[in-house]
Amino acid sequence: MTTDIREKLHASPFFPFTIYVADDREYRVATPDHAQVSPKGGRVSIFTDDDRHVLLPALLISAIDIDSENATQ
Repeated sequence: MTTDIREKLHASPFFPFTIYVADDREYRVATPDHAQVSPKGGRVSIFTDDDRHVLLPALLISAIDIDSENATQ
């Protein structure tokens, strides 16, 4: 799953997306600066607009969804 997140962060053009975790929380990634995948892919850091930081173990990530209103195919 972290490989998919890394690909979405480096995509051109970038489309905002949401990361869902096993306990039903969700985190919106509005820009590539709002998230980072650790070098080995075991953790994902999420940075919020209100300057909070969330560190997610990769095993808790259950889904990724590109914001449908911004994605065009």
